[in-house]
This record gives sequence, C-alpha cells and structure tokens, in this order.
Amino acid sequence: MGHSLSPAIHNAAFAELGLDMAYVAHDIEPQNLAKAMAAIVALNYRGLSITIPHKVASLNLVDEVDETARHIGCINTVVNSGGTLKGYNSDGLGALGALRAANVEPRGADVVILGSGGAARAIAVTLAVQAPPKRLTLLGVDEPELTALAETLRLQRTTEVIADKLESNTVVRALTGAQLLLHTTPVGMAPNTENSTVPVESLHKGLTVFDAVYTPRRTRLLRDAAERGCRVIEGLEMFLGQALVQFELWTGRTPPRETMRKIIEQRLG
Repeated sequence: MGHSLSPAIHNAAFAELGLDMAYVAHDIEPQNLAKAMAAIVALNYRGLSITIPHKVASLNLVDEVDETARHIGCINTVVNSGGTLKGYNSDGLGALGALRAANVEPRGADVVILGSGGAARAIAVTLAVQAPPKRLTLLGVDEPELTALAETLRLQRTTEVIADKLESNTVVRALTGAQLLLHTTPVGMAPNTENSTVPVESLHKGLTVFDAVYTPRRTRLLRDAAERGCRVIEGLEMFLGQALVQFELWTGRTPPRETMRKIIEQRLG
C-alpha cells in the first residue's frame, strides 16, 4: 500500500467537504487478513480499500457481497454499516462511470475488450450486468482465463459473447463495425511506451478507444487512435472513476471530482 495514491486522493476529498474522516494505508500479510477484517468492525472503521493480493480472499470475509462483485469474483471496497461488512468492486463501476462521463454508452453497443485478467473481468462483468452491450468480443492470451470469463458472461444471458485469441488479425476483424474498444492489458505501459496490441489500420472514426493503462497518460494506442479520428479516454479516468465510487459508498456524499482529479494529475505528472 506504500505506493498507493488513495490516501492523498481521499484525504483531499474529505478536507474539501469538511468531513471528519481520514484514509490511512496498512500493509497486511495474507495470514493476517481475517484478523484485519475483524479489526475493521472492532475499531469501527467506516470502510476500506483492498488491493492485490487480497481481493479474492476478502470475498469470503465479509457479511454481504454486491451482486456485480460476486459475479466478478473479487472485491476491492468494503463498507462497514453498524458492524455489517459489505463488499463491492469499484474497478468495473469506475470504468463504466468514466465512459458515461465522456458521454459514451456501452448498452446496446458492439464492444471489444482486449485482455482477460482482473481489469478485463471487472469491466466485462460490470457491463454485462449494468449496461449490457449488444455484442461483447473478448480477445486474450491466457486461454483458460479467457474461457472462464466468457462462460461467466454467457451466464448473464444479456449479451452475445465472442472469445478469441488476441492477435493482429482477430483485432482487425473484431473492430470492424465496433463502437467501443477497451484495452486492459499491460502493453504500452511505461517503460515500453511504444508498444500497442492494436494495428493502426483497424482504428476508425466512430470508434471510442479506452486504455486502462495510465502511465503514460497518452499511450501509443491512444495516440494512434486520436490520429485516426477516434474518441479517446485515458486510463486516468478509470482510476478516478473507481475512487469516486468508493468515496460515495463510504460517505453517501457526492465526491468532489475536480479536487480528486487534481491530486491524481499532480501525482502522475
């Protein structure tokens, strides 16, 4: 947790609204996770964030789990209501919020997601439950992970789901006619900032391109997409979006978006 931006973001937001609250970071070893969760109740913490490697294990240590988070299979946010702990996953909600803040609606659209890991799963399941696309194409490199995610999505019976290998030809085919591309792999992240999984020729006007990578803010994919006339959404927006979701869950108040954005932009440069 030592590297987390969350304390600075949330403490600035608490101060902005005059809330008598503080966000502090704790490093918890896996063998102490159950004790830490019990301490949340004993110390009357309002809630907490959960980071890797505790997101899956924490699912079974809370009293209730939000429906979307249960389908995702992990939680990253807990709210303590009078001793009852409820788990949520703000990652997918943060991505959905970022899309809608940019006036992009995935419901009923032809959506392509690159990747099948934790971020892809959180986003894909959240979309399937809360804003079902007409078609959702998943392209990944880990076949068992990809298959498991596709099966989870098909159980929702809300969206046509297609799963395939992440290769140049499958990306080109999937993006033909697509309205929204969400990239969730580490490709393009610093220091390998000139890498991209998406052939430039597959990017077209009418396509919105979202990249979960936020270091750098403008990845090679986003630069290519902007040059091809696509609308682009930076990964910073998902990072901000999930923090906004957490803040509202804990406080019941509308979060000060611009204050929180300013902290993120300052810290990320």
